[in-house]
Amino acid sequence: MRLRHVLPAVLALAALPAAAQERPPAHPTRDVTVTYRFEGGPPGVPAGGEMRLSWLQAEQKMRMDPPGGQGWIVTDTRTGTSFMVQDQARMVMQMPRDPAMPDPSQPPPGTTFTRGGTETLLGHRCTVWTMKGEMGEGEACVTDDGVMLRSRGSAQGGPAGGMVATQVTFGPQDPARFRAPQGYQTMQMPGMPGGGGPSGPGGPPPGARPTAPR
Repeated sequence: MRLRHVLPAVLALAALPAAAQERPPAHPTRDVTVTYRFEGGPPGVPAGGEMRLSWLQAEQKMRMDPPGGQGWIVTDTRTGTSFMVQDQARMVMQMPRDPAMPDPSQPPPGTTFTRGGTETLLGHRCTVWTMKGEMGEGEACVTDDGVMLRSRGSAQGGPAGGMVATQVTFGPQDPARFRAPQGYQTMQMPGMPGGGGPSGPGGPPPGARPTAPR
């Protein structure tokens, strides 16, 4: 499984509430770590696998620890940029925001968004929101402080998939967990401006240009 394939799918599911004018908070309003279980979805997102998402409110950053322990990804939601870390290879891959991708913080044209009822999951009350538009359709249950507890949807006719929270832990996050490790080799994402060719699991992407360790 390639981490760079997992990230867009996860962000698409997690950002369902952000794709409408009337919406709950697009991101959590306080530090939190949520463990999710996948329930089917796009290629690269294994059904039944678990993933952790951590939110650092002070810096508006999200850390994703996908299943399999292959590495972790941090996204700066203010800029749309990300970096992926593979500790075993001591590598950091920079992932600039793709200008061809829509801004998930803005509602796509023609989107309809409807507030539904409420549910209680893991002791937390959430509101059900449904979304329909040209980019896809889906449903998510989100707490008043912006924590998504479950989500299911499909994008542009793709396979339906979802994720359900299995654990929610509020508490201060360590900012160091949201920063690239010092001394790792740095590369650019293949296929992006300045990047190399396609990557393969478990090793540096062919054609990627390393920089000197910091």
